[in-house]
Amino acid sequence: QVQLVESGGKLVQAGGSLRLSCAASGRTFSSATLAWFRQVSGKEREFVAGIWWSLGFTFEGDFVKGRFTISRDSAKNMVYLQMNNLKPEDTAVYSCAAVLTMGWYIRPSDYAYWGQGTQVTVSS
Repeated sequence: QVQLVESGGKLVQAGGSLRLSCAASGRTFSSATLAWFRQVSGKEREFVAGIWWSLGFTFEGDFVKGRFTISRDSAKNMVYLQMNNLKPEDTAVYSCAAVLTMGWYIRPSDYAYWGQGTQVTVSS
């Protein structure tokens, strides 16, 4: 069973930066894809960024435009989301997700495992 635990969400001012962390455990992730999604209450989950665990290959959602960067630390089984130049519209619950295969997965239904989420609030 895969477990994902996010941390790092908090209130920040617009223009600021924040790094979210996701601790992954329970299985080997050598062929996995891990990703970050975000969700605003009443709206669908939105893909933020994904990473192929073994190769470190990354892919981002269209809105990211270089502001967010996903990375992983294989030794620590951690995935990170570095967010820069934050905007009020980035306010959401950010969740870590995993699937035990490699692919260009950007839909929530592509992922089998989810963390509980961490709240990010950006004030103007």
